[in-house]
This record gives sequence, structure tokens and C-alpha cells, in this order.
Amino acid sequence: MKQSREIKTFFFSQYFSDGLRITFGVLLPSLIFYHLDLLSIGLTISLGAVCTSIADNQGPINHKRNGMLFCTLFVFMTVLLTGLINNYPILIGVEILILSFFYSMFSVYGNRVSSIGTAALLIMILTIDKDVISYNGAIGHALFILTGGIWYMLLSISLSQIWPYRLTQQALGECIRDVSVYVKLKAEFYNTESDFDQNYKLLISQQVLSHEHQDSLRELLFKKRLMVKESTQEGRLLILVFVDIVDLFEQTMATHYDYQVIRNTFGKTEALKEFNKIIINLAEELQNLSYYIISNEKPIKLHDFKPQLENLKSSIDQVEDLGINSLVLKKILINVRNMISRVEKIYSYFNQKQLSGQNDVDYSKFVSHEDFDFQKIKENLSPKSSIFRHSVRVSLMLLVGFLVSKLLPIGHHSYWILLTILVILKPAYSLTRQRNVERLVGTFIGGIAGALILIYVKDQSVLFVFLLIFMVGTYSSQRLNYTVSVLFMTPYILILFSFLGANNLNIAKERMVDTLIGSIIAFFSSYVVLPNWEYFQFKNFMREVLIANYHYLHNVAEELSGKKSDVISYKLARKNVYVSSANLGSAFQRMLTEPKSKQQNIKEYHKFVVINHMLSSYIATLMTTLQQANSIDIDFNHIKLIRKSLYILSDVIKKMNSPNFNELEFAIADVKKEMSQSNEASLLYEQLELIHKLILDIQKLSQN
Repeated sequence: MKQSREIKTFFFSQYFSDGLRITFGVLLPSLIFYHLDLLSIGLTISLGAVCTSIADNQGPINHKRNGMLFCTLFVFMTVLLTGLINNYPILIGVEILILSFFYSMFSVYGNRVSSIGTAALLIMILTIDKDVISYNGAIGHALFILTGGIWYMLLSISLSQIWPYRLTQQALGECIRDVSVYVKLKAEFYNTESDFDQNYKLLISQQVLSHEHQDSLRELLFKKRLMVKESTQEGRLLILVFVDIVDLFEQTMATHYDYQVIRNTFGKTEALKEFNKIIINLAEELQNLSYYIISNEKPIKLHDFKPQLENLKSSIDQVEDLGINSLVLKKILINVRNMISRVEKIYSYFNQKQLSGQNDVDYSKFVSHEDFDFQKIKENLSPKSSIFRHSVRVSLMLLVGFLVSKLLPIGHHSYWILLTILVILKPAYSLTRQRNVERLVGTFIGGIAGALILIYVKDQSVLFVFLLIFMVGTYSSQRLNYTVSVLFMTPYILILFSFLGANNLNIAKERMVDTLIGSIIAFFSSYVVLPNWEYFQFKNFMREVLIANYHYLHNVAEELSGKKSDVISYKLARKNVYVSSANLGSAFQRMLTEPKSKQQNIKEYHKFVVINHMLSSYIATLMTTLQQANSIDIDFNHIKLIRKSLYILSDVIKKMNSPNFNELEFAIADVKKEMSQSNEASLLYEQLELIHKLILDIQKLSQN
């Protein structure tokens, strides 16, 4: 049952939809012109479609349209220039050097614009050595490429208009799936036999992934809604579910306490086992919800949580009967109950005939806005910029690859060397290393599989079916798993060449050799040509996460002082914490794959990442406590402790050279001078003490 659901989820996912759309857009021109005995024209138009599909990234339709339009124009200009100078190797070398640097610098504007640069470089590489030397030949070739780009753009936009919410629906399902994995990892903290440190590493990795999907979905939902002004019932449903899922994600973070102490105190009781069981079931419920949303079906609940909550409450009562203070467990129970209530609320949306939107919310504040000012390029024209270093590396290595392909007699498709360098080289050494391994493994396994198919399968119709399968597999997995994508791509290319009359085994051998040469050049350059080690920029990520946590904690301080914090400013602060924490976690993960000699202060950095994750979780816990409590006796000691914490955190940020950081103030309401003796007030003080201790640890680490 579970396995069949996984398969069905994939076939309904955005990845498979991408694969079908790109395959259809690329294959149709070739099939049409093949029947007109003009296959070469059809293949050229298909190549233009392939290039434009690279810029067909997830996002609002106006962003997709603009991205593909500019991609088509840059591709057209690049292929025209390359075609006109193709007979002059020196000019081609100069073009490679200049355009590789120029297009690689597009990364300063984000992934969408970066993909435009990649597409332009791809067509430049594929046009080198083409027989389009004459003036008319170059123009004709470029016009066919332009036709393919326009055809694919119209296809993609048309499908988006026919199913305007389908992509958002698929992305929402993926987002919920990520949160379910995160919830399941949190459940392991209540399992006394699980590895505490390993679970923390997995939790941070999953937080990075969850944030990435939430951020892209936020752009899809809110920018689309801002554009259409009025939201349909389906649009309101997607927004309400997303808002609740993000709040649920925060509540999951808010069920965060000192788990080592909790294990030591309650490890021998049944309470932790019950917590583990019910949170795992909650994760399964979220996964169930994601399945139905991706499948575009009305969700059906998987679990009845009422008896499970009663069992959990009963196990906590038994802890009290043993004479152990169970206030912490009761707080966690409240959080778990609220999380379950929120999931049930999400299910209820699908049974309502009319949903009320949240029209008073300014969604634009939650969406990042990219400024395409040329000033950004100028600011990054410095060896201190990782993008500048990467751009120089790409331009030099593509030139080296071009020279190698000209000097060594390695076949007729030596542009594969340049293609390998282009797709493997990434700004960070760790990403280049990972992509290198994925490319080599996928190419060699795919090459063997493709060669075997061509040796034993002679029927052209069967080969065409294999071609379709491999094309869909290639384009479906290119954003999901690069190894699998290359594994499908290699036999797809070999079968395609077989239809064009090439010697299959020679093509397979040539592709493997070229890939190996390109991989060696790319990997070598990432180590010696302006390498970009993570410790160069890690301080920037540290500073960003500290500033985000400072503003997050300031919202708690205002709540404590009697001023109700603004919901929008609080959620913005929460979003910034997620973003900066994800960036910090990603940087640390990349650092772990770098050579040992380049992993400076790795233990301290790891501790810093963990402590900051704990800090943001404790702040979320504290905020939840304050929002849920009817009344808590706030005394002067509470205010004093949080003020001290903010002051220390502010001092740490200032010492890390943060010119744009502004220290915030908060008004102190009339509070009692004597310390309150209530259990709620005592627990609140304990939570503030935990935060204060973590900030002191951060201060020590940052000084080191």
C-alpha cells in the first residue's frame, strides 16, 4: 500500500509533469519534420526547445514567461555569434573566455537568471564545430533555434493557463511531505535508544530542505495572488493550507526542550514512548495529506487521535503519581494537541463549500524581491565574491576544455568535454565534488545500459519506446536526482545517435572518455583555480542567523513587556530565522565534504550550528508558551533576564562587524519586583534561563 502510494505520488508530482512537458516540447518538432524529410531542421528546433526548457523553473507564470523569453533571446544571440565565427578557432576561444564569464555572473540575480546563462552557454558549446560557417547558414540555424525556444515557451505558458493551480498544488504537497519528515525526526528525540547527535544532524538537514520548498511555494502562492487580486476558492484553499503548514512547522520547532534532561528524567516511564508514538502518527497523517493533495483528491484522515491523546494524558498522570514534576510534559502535550488540532483544521478546509480568505494580510512582505540592477554585477566584480571566483574558473576551464578537444584526437563529439565541465563546475568545492561523482556514475552505468540495449534490440519501434522512456526519465529526475537523470540521459543520447546512423559502441566509448576528461578538468580546477572554501563566507552566515534570532527574541521581549507583538512582524522575523538557519546549515554541510585541511574550526562551527538551531527552537517554544497562556505572572526577573540576553546577543553581533545592524529597544511594563512562585512563572524563567545560557555559549564560540 505504502509503496504503491509512493509510485502514484511520483506520477502525480511536479517532477513527472516536468518530464512529460519537456519531452513533448522537445520531441514533437523532430517527429513532424522527420515525416517531412527535414529531420535536421526538426532536431535544430528541438535543440532550441531544450535550451528554453532550462529556464522553465518553478514560479509565478509572469516570472516563467519573462525567464523563458529572455532565455530565448540570449540563446538566439549566442548561437548566431558562434555560428558566424565558427571557422575561426581563435575567435571561438575568445568568445568562450568572455561569454563564459559574462553568463556565469548571472548567478548574482538568483537561480532563474542563472539558468538563462547556463542555457546560453549550452547552446554556445553545442554550436561549436557545427557546419554553419556561411553567413546564411548561421542565420538560418539561429532562426530555427529561436523557433524552438518560442515553441516551448508557448507550450509551457499554455499548459500553465489551462491548469493554473496544478503546479502550486504539487509544490504544496511536496512542502507538506518535507514537514512530515521533520516531524518524524522530532519524534526520535523521545526515543531513548536513538542517537541524539545524529538525529540533530538529520534534523538540521531536513530543516534546510523544508525551508527551500517553503520559500519557492511562498513565491508561487503569494505572487500569483498579488497578480490576480481576487482569489478563487481553490486559490484560497491552497493559501490557507500553506499558512497553517508553516505555523505547524513552527509548532514542531516549538516542541523543543532539553531532550537530554527529559530522557534522563522520564526515560523509564511510558510517557516518552507515547510521545514518540503519537508524533510518528502525526507525521504519517501529514504524509497522507500530502499524498491526497499531490494526487488532486479529497483527503481522507488516516488516524483518530482522540484515544491516543487520552493514552498520552494517562501516561503523564502516572508520572505525577510517581512524584515526578511533569509540568514540562504537560507543556509538550499542549503543543502536540495544538499540532493535531491544526492538522484536523486543514482537513476541514476540504469539506467547506466557501472559504474565507485573509485579504487583510500584505503577502508581498513574505516574498523575496530580486533587483536586476547592474550595480549588483559591479559589486561582485571582486576576488572576494564567490560568484566572481566561480565565473573566472568556468571561463578558464571551458577554454582549457576547448584546447584539449582541439589538440587531442578523441573523436567527433569533443563538445562533451565542455558540457561536462559546464554542468559539473559549481561555486562551492563540495557541490562540484558531488556533481562530479554523480556525473561519472550516471554516465558509466547509463553508457553500459544504452550499449546493451542497442546490441540486443534491433526493432526501431521498440527503440523509440525506450527513447521516450529515457527522455521522460531524464527530464523528470533532473531536479530530483542528478545521478538518475544522467543515467537516463546517456542511453537516451546513444539511442538518438543510433537513429541518426552513428556507430553506437564508438559513441558510447567516446562519451565516457570525454566525460572522464571533463570531470578531471572540473574537479582539478575547483581545488586550485580560485577555490571557494566555505570558511571564507561562514562568518557572514553566522552573522545573518544571529541577527535573525535577535529580532525573533525581540518579539518575545515585547510580548513579555505587555505589548502584543504584531503578527506580520513576528511571522517575518520567523521567516528570516528559517532562511538564515537554512543558509547556515547548508554551508556547514558543504564544509563537511571539503578536504580536511580546509575544514577550519569544524567542531566549533558544528557546535555553533546546533546551538543556533536550539536557540531559535527555544524562542519558538517561549513564544508559543506566551501566546497560549491566559495569564502568566511576569516579574522583574523575567524582564531582566531577557534584556540581558538581548544585550549579549547584540554585543556579539556588533563585534562580528555588522554595519547594518541596529539595536532595538522595548518598553518595560509595570511588573512585580518580587519573584512569582507559580509553576507557570517558574517554567517561563527556566525557558529564559536556557535561552540566556545558549547565548552565553554563542558569545564564547564567537570569541574563539
